[in-house]
Amino acid sequence: MPDRVRWGILGAANIALTKVIPAIQGTAHSRVVAIASRDLAKARSAAASLEIPRAYGSYDELLGDAEVDAIYNPLPNHLHVSWSIRAADAGKHVLCEKPIAMSADEARTLRDARDRNGVVIAEAFMVRCHPQWMGVKGLVDAGMVGTLRLVSGHFSYFRRDPADIRSHVEFGGGALMDIGCYPITLSRWLFGVEPTEAIGQIERDPDMRIDRLASALLRFPTGQATFTCAGQLVSYQKMLIFGTIGRIEVEIPFNAPADRRCRIFLDDGSQLGGLAAAPIDFEEVDQYALQTDRFVDAIRGVSDVPVSIDDAIANMAVIDAVFRSAETRRWEAPKL
Repeated sequence: MPDRVRWGILGAANIALTKVIPAIQGTAHSRVVAIASRDLAKARSAAASLEIPRAYGSYDELLGDAEVDAIYNPLPNHLHVSWSIRAADAGKHVLCEKPIAMSADEARTLRDARDRNGVVIAEAFMVRCHPQWMGVKGLVDAGMVGTLRLVSGHFSYFRRDPADIRSHVEFGGGALMDIGCYPITLSRWLFGVEPTEAIGQIERDPDMRIDRLASALLRFPTGQATFTCAGQLVSYQKMLIFGTIGRIEVEIPFNAPADRRCRIFLDDGSQLGGLAAAPIDFEEVDQYALQTDRFVDAIRGVSDVPVSIDDAIANMAVIDAVFRSAETRRWEAPKL
């Protein structure tokens, strides 16, 4: 392994160009050496603007580059598994955007690819690397809220554009796959166990048929999690964690800014309206850079990835259960 892990980027997705590539380039132990797009001109433009040495007009060309050690895969959801498997079979480590697959069954094929190739494959939930969430997890595990009983979340934005890849059901579009996956992974992580059942309610766009508003209740052995996500609702996000003696509020839980401090609030409930909530500040960090460093450490064998394949499969199983429940109108157990 060279001194710095050499990254190749599959596609020129906005999140790659504006968030992940600059973050990788800002870390000490990584560098981006190649980017590929099915449109060579697009790849060359991205490479020039971001000072990436090589641009390819196909994903296969990039996977054939012997000087690429790891792949970041921000392709549309329906292409996550197929190209991640091809990358693994080419001997590349893979950091794949969320949701890692279209279903839990599809995600399981990634585990097989990881095992037969001896590479690292992980799901890119950058929030699981942010100090504010490490702080929340530490407070919960230390009993600062008492016994955890409820995790409640909301994540929404408004975008109704038929040309957007997220507007196509067949490509894994819709709010639950795009942003509902965040409160699910965080709820599972905080409880430290898998939910036993899920029940969901979905409202679909009348024309595009994507889920534009989804709500779910997850039943855990010791509590519950509830969340709402929407792709055609006012932009807003919040996470609340409730225990028997305290409450934690995460002010900007998902899109934590890299250029200013983040805050969570610890509240003992002694005053109405949360007036007793004490703020806890966290220094400004780039959660995508932290994600990169954690992934590189896993490649070097000095730590584990924040979100493993097994973790990703379990998250997809909950998403599957919510979708099934919206159809059956019954509680559905995740199929692990």
